[in-house]
Amino acid sequence: MGQHISNETLLKGETDPLTDRAVHLLKLDSVGKHYGNVIALRDVTMAVDNGRVTCVLGDNGAGKSTLIKIIAGLHQHDAGTFSIMGEERRLSSPREALDSGIAAVYQDLAVVSLMPIWRNFFLGSELTTGAGPFRRMDVARMKEITKKELADMGIDLRDVEQPIGQLSGGERQCVAIARAVYFGAKVLILDEPTAALGVKQSGVVLRYILQARDRGLGVIFITHNPHHAYPVGDRFLLLKRGRSIGYYDKKDITLEELTAQMAGGAELAELAHELEQLGGHKDALAEAKAEAEAVGIDSTTA
Repeated sequence: MGQHISNETLLKGETDPLTDRAVHLLKLDSVGKHYGNVIALRDVTMAVDNGRVTCVLGDNGAGKSTLIKIIAGLHQHDAGTFSIMGEERRLSSPREALDSGIAAVYQDLAVVSLMPIWRNFFLGSELTTGAGPFRRMDVARMKEITKKELADMGIDLRDVEQPIGQLSGGERQCVAIARAVYFGAKVLILDEPTAALGVKQSGVVLRYILQARDRGLGVIFITHNPHHAYPVGDRFLLLKRGRSIGYYDKKDITLEELTAQMAGGAELAELAHELEQLGGHKDALAEAKAEAEAVGIDSTTA
């Protein structure tokens, strides 16, 4: 259980030219990466298909950032195979990744706060009209497209002329998602999009992740929060210290089991036991015990 990659969600109508078998939109098989003597990633296997959300979970230092950089073309893997549409690839730059349909939306969004929403939507890819010395930005068309694309994603903004800095964190994330969809992304990588957001704004972003999924994109959702991942995810890859500790289809794992694997139930129980021995505050002790019990560990036996 756990390491099986479902074949039910392979690309329909797309086949490997050599084997004539259906292929995944994107697949990593036993991928590894090291920096000198430091092993950042080892033996990681995962697949991404259109209309599916693959969640990558792990704490700080688990290897999530390294995995993103390999898929987004920032770094190259040292071991294993990385395939796009059945073709083995070794991406050399983010531009090559974009040309292959892979777009990354990072936590620290690359936006210009004082510029209007439509300018940020087309930043670096502005539409123009006219020729030669009469060439100029096609402002009216860019505004129209921005408004339409945001509306298609279910994002209702009053005015695309307002500075993007006036939007909430969740709304800015959603604009970035809509931009990636418009510019032809097939695989959308979202790097901790809910990490700095409150409950309501996190819910907004999760809703737009489902919107992107329903438009046929393969979504890679990087997070450390299983409660955000489970409602939207179809597959879950759990990383710890650069290694995969589990890879599950949703039907094979519950939220409680996912949380237990993610948090380390035995570690939580040990923490509760230490707090009790040290005479910790009652509220902190109760919280630690509750966490341990929630993942099925008896703290009294730690």
